[in-house]
This record gives sequence, structure tokens and C-alpha cells, in this order.
Amino acid sequence: MPRWKELPASLDERVRQLVVQLRRLKDRSGLSLASLAVKTSYSRSSWERYLNGKQLPPSDAVEELARVCGTDPTRLLVLHEVAAEAWSEGMGAGDGTDDVGGLPVRDRARRTTWVLVATVVALAAALVAVLVTTKPWQDDDAKPADSATGNTQTPFIFMQGRARPCHVQRKNGELRVGYSATRTTLMDLKSSGWEVLEAQCLLKHHGFDPGIPDGSYGERSKKAAQDFQKDRGLVVDGVIGPDTWGELRR
Repeated sequence: MPRWKELPASLDERVRQLVVQLRRLKDRSGLSLASLAVKTSYSRSSWERYLNGKQLPPSDAVEELARVCGTDPTRLLVLHEVAAEAWSEGMGAGDGTDDVGGLPVRDRARRTTWVLVATVVALAAALVAVLVTTKPWQDDDAKPADSATGNTQTPFIFMQGRARPCHVQRKNGELRVGYSATRTTLMDLKSSGWEVLEAQCLLKHHGFDPGIPDGSYGERSKKAAQDFQKDRGLVVDGVIGPDTWGELRR
């Protein structure tokens, strides 16, 4: 049996004890490094690093060595746990090529994989929570108005540039979109709400373009209202009140 290389002088005693025991086990088995590579999940070069103190072997390698040598791995795993603690404290004498932070490449890859999986799962859970809370697939903004009060079931929230649907129908002799049943609300520049959205949709239905039907009464909506008032012989002021509402609902 070839003589072992002398272990690095800087190797922590706790790591040294583990390596010595692994060397003895390998020597008693009569197996070469090549044979260990065949009988375990680790390559010949990996065993060369482990048994020469260049790299701390993972616990799986310790277990596999004990198995192929017909030995109970319990005592070796205890030594490995102690050695791993020493190695993580920076007392090991690795060659710096295959070990980072006291973890062999194989263990480091496993840890990285699990961190990535955990991150993806956490992000997916957060996304599901947001979707369940906001329910973007539901058009809450288009809920019908209460016929008695003219108020919608949800508070109006203005969203810049978001066009809402305009489904105009005639009910009880009046044109209605479903956002508000009002016939009296006054609206002028900077007004916003479901009533504005109702008026915008009705103006559009009558052929007067108010711009994006978003529930915000701006210059373009006011211009459309003025053109509509002029066409219907109303006072042309761009302010939507009872008279203009009456014509919009016709």
C-alpha cells in the first residue's frame, strides 16, 4: 500500500482526526482510489482531495466510504460534524479551487439549488396572494349602479389612461351604461367619478368623442359636452347638469 502524503501542517486537529480515520478505513479495505470512484458517487480526484486534507468531504461521501468498507458510519459522522465546524471556522487547509465557505462544490451546488427553489416558491406564493387579493380578472369597475341611489357598489378609483367599457342599453325609456343612474349631478373640469364615466360613455354613444372613458372630466370631455349641448340647443357651457343629463339619457 503506497504511503500517504503528509497532511498540511495548517490543518485543524479536528479535521485531521477525521481524515486519519478515513485513511485507515480505506487502507483496511484494500481499495484503491479508482476502486472507490467505481463503488461510490465521488470521483478518484475527489477522494484524492478528501484523503489528503485538501477538501472536507461531504457527509454523504463519509457514509458511502463506510458502506463500501462494511463499517457503521455513526462514529465517522460524529467526527465529520466536528470537523465541519472547524472547517467552517476557516481552519481547514483547502486548495481554494473547489471549496467556498467550508462547503465542497457538490454541497455548495445543492445549497444553491435549494435556495433558488425556496426563492421561487416564496415569489410564487406572494404572487398568488396578490392575485387573490386584487382579483385582476374581475372588472369591479364595471359593476352596475344601484337604481335607487345611483351609486355603484364599489368606490371609484381613477387610473390614468385606463379606458373602461361602455355598454349602453335602453332601460325604462332611458339610455344607461350602468355606472350611475344620476340625472342631476353637476360636472365640470376636474370632476371625477362614476357619474363622469357614465356621461363620457353616453357622449360617445351620441357621437361626441370625450376621449378615453376613464371617469375624469378633462378638456376633451368638456369640448364633447359643449358640442353635444350646441347640437341639442342647450346652454353651451360644457357643464353637465340636469338639462344635459336629460338629453344624454334620451
